[in-house]
Amino acid sequence: MTTHALGLDFGTTNSVVALGGDGGAEMLEFAAPGGASAVFRSALCFWEDDEVRGGVNVEAGPWAIAEYLEYPQGSRFIQSFKSVAASASFEHASIFTKRLRFEELGKAFLDKMVAHSGGVLKDRPRRIVVGRPIEYAGSRPDEAVARARYDAMFAGFGAEVHYVYEPIGAAFSYARRLSEPATILVADFGGGTSDFSVVRIGAPGDARRCVPLGHAGIGIAGDRFDYRIIDKLVLPMLGQGTQYRSFDKLLEIPRGYFADFGDWSRLALMRNRRTLEALHKLQHNAVEPEAIGRMIAIIENELGFPLYDAVGRLKRALSSQDSATFAFTGGGVDIAADVTRAEFESWIAPDLERIEATIDRSLAVSGVEGKAIDRVFLTGGTSLIPAVRRLFDARFGADRIATGGELTSIAHGLALVAQEEDVAAWAS
Repeated sequence: MTTHALGLDFGTTNSVVALGGDGGAEMLEFAAPGGASAVFRSALCFWEDDEVRGGVNVEAGPWAIAEYLEYPQGSRFIQSFKSVAASASFEHASIFTKRLRFEELGKAFLDKMVAHSGGVLKDRPRRIVVGRPIEYAGSRPDEAVARARYDAMFAGFGAEVHYVYEPIGAAFSYARRLSEPATILVADFGGGTSDFSVVRIGAPGDARRCVPLGHAGIGIAGDRFDYRIIDKLVLPMLGQGTQYRSFDKLLEIPRGYFADFGDWSRLALMRNRRTLEALHKLQHNAVEPEAIGRMIAIIENELGFPLYDAVGRLKRALSSQDSATFAFTGGGVDIAADVTRAEFESWIAPDLERIEATIDRSLAVSGVEGKAIDRVFLTGGTSLIPAVRRLFDARFGADRIATGGELTSIAHGLALVAQEEDVAAWAS
């Protein structure tokens, strides 16, 4: 296949690249430490190294995880950093003596992705299509801030870079399976956001086969479900809900520390002088100082990744079993808790309600009733959670649900979009 275009799904948890040419698309596989894979983890690991310029070295993807596991206490491991793209309050990440802005983190990530591509991405095609969420993650996402940061991150990555809604990429990919016209709902469940697009698919050979009818998104997805687990099983052991002494008063430990701790994009950033000094001060005045001490130990010992891994194992187990054990040890915290699927689903029930309301909004803005949807295409890793799947089975019927390529369909479709004559018509 002659490569004419490239599709990049820059995800909160994972990133994927597809190469487009001759009307088709192929996934780029990376020779990762654990074996060849098309999935490139959206993570960075920094460590001090006197032999490199600036004294700080960096790795990305599965190589970042390997570096962290080899020397965890001497590393700075950052994951889900896409989640802060639209946060105006995020200014920089403190990495040893350096302060890195979002776009600098992003460029380091892209540079390492290119370096590990086996030379494939060294000479990139002129046209590149990058996926973007319909609504960015965060409590008050600023789309203008996110766009400026994306522009800075991808400056120089391609001569012609376009941004396209991620579920539109999935729609292009899924359309290859259809032999007749259909109205579809694409539901993309990632790590940071859940996005929905209603798309009219024409017959094969139509000049404009995919016609978007409307979109809606919300900054709730897999990472929020992770937070629910942390909130129930971990934060109570770190002082959540306890008090500290301030002169002659007893005040609750500020909740912001626990909100940051339960957010993968912010947990690693808590390892900075100002935050740790504040936590040590709280510990000195806390009614339960040992609990705050455990939080400090997890932060100082860079235990965010093993905590994330423990949460991920629980979610995966509960996707196929009625119960599973959450197990985490580190920083003076030792947890072995049995969790049923019913318990987990009760924890995420408020999030599922908001997701369902966003589905309603996507149909409303499209002017399409649920009964007019011929097919629902579920994609993204979080779509594998049974409670998410049941939501769609109940609304649309199991016979109308399609799945597959949960981690690769968006990049595949973006590479197809990149081959359209008028790519700008799809850009957002």
